[in-house]
Amino acid sequence: MKQIEGGITAVSGVRAAGVHAGIKAAEAKDVALIVTDVPATAAGVFTKNSVTAAPVIVCREHLSDGRAQAVIVNSGNANACTGEVGMANARRMAAATAEQLGIDANLVCVSSTGVIGQQLPMDKIENGIQAAAGVLSTEGGSDAAEAIMTTDTHPKSVAVEIEIGGTQVRIGGIAKGSGMIAPNMATMLSYLTTDAKINAETLQAALNRVVDDTYNLLTVDTDRSTNDTVLILATGCADNAEIVKPDGEDYEAFCDGLLFVCTELVKMLARDGEGATKLVEVVVKRARNRDDAEKAARAVAESPLVKTAVFANDANWGRIMMAIGKSGAEFDPYQVDVCLADYQLVKAGMDARYDEDKATGLFAQDPVRITIDLRAGDAEITMWTCDYSYDYIRINADYRT
Repeated sequence: MKQIEGGITAVSGVRAAGVHAGIKAAEAKDVALIVTDVPATAAGVFTKNSVTAAPVIVCREHLSDGRAQAVIVNSGNANACTGEVGMANARRMAAATAEQLGIDANLVCVSSTGVIGQQLPMDKIENGIQAAAGVLSTEGGSDAAEAIMTTDTHPKSVAVEIEIGGTQVRIGGIAKGSGMIAPNMATMLSYLTTDAKINAETLQAALNRVVDDTYNLLTVDTDRSTNDTVLILATGCADNAEIVKPDGEDYEAFCDGLLFVCTELVKMLARDGEGATKLVEVVVKRARNRDDAEKAARAVAESPLVKTAVFANDANWGRIMMAIGKSGAEFDPYQVDVCLADYQLVKAGMDARYDEDKATGLFAQDPVRITIDLRAGDAEITMWTCDYSYDYIRINADYRT
């Protein structure tokens, strides 16, 4: 596996663009368009929030046959809680994109991100779609990554080249998200591309598997967005033998590449959490089962007291023990070990007589890795989060004002 430049447009058969349409202030890019040269095999996962944005509903409908050729995305407005007008506008985005590209509207997936409860400025959106279609490029992946951002401080993009059956295959991805992040499909959006030959059912199985081990183990602030979307388009331009079922060496190689791309994007998302100063990795080992491992890891990763202690470089391990204790996981508290990096803070549920200055120094590093050994079974999981700083309050207090 080799990491390469180019993100989503490192993949053959993919063009992209990102333009400023005036939805957001200043000259920030706010409309992104991703297009494959021919209809692609496609799969997606979406938010489980029952308050579901209009574009998510349209996107699900258009993916029902496992095919797509374009993704149109706007930032600055979520088109959520917007009723029948919002649904009509989401369909209008797909139709306007299809018209510009000369394709069927059912081949267009739609996403929106930004403020909830406001109607889309469709004149600006349609002008943005036209402008984006006019500058589509095999170099446009970085512009698309920039155009999907909201409170993100920088674009997020990654690509790899892997070998499947002796053939080189590429996988690329972009993502956005900084706050309102606790996916469960899955405000978080991610778009992935590959030139692998793979059928729709197998592509969906691979995406479901990888999402469970990446995006669904990401949390910034416990709030699940109304718009969470992860899409993957497979152009089939590579020369690999088609992957037709979710098993075997070729399938595993593809999943490994997809897992790498999504893991790197998740780390970028967590590190860029609103007001964050550090990436935090929470590892739970030897849990009774995966469910208990996730419960314990999530309780620590989402604890405001743990996250503020990390920001303060405070080795207050009692907050970690408190969090796993409230998680619902089954374990003996007097069997638990807790390490910061490889340095032990807790031994058998009690103070490991650590050096406070050394622990403070380790908490000041980035990333911060907290490892919790429950000694209750064989399950292990890693979750990604960030610290809470003073800026988290400022950013969210000022979000609309």
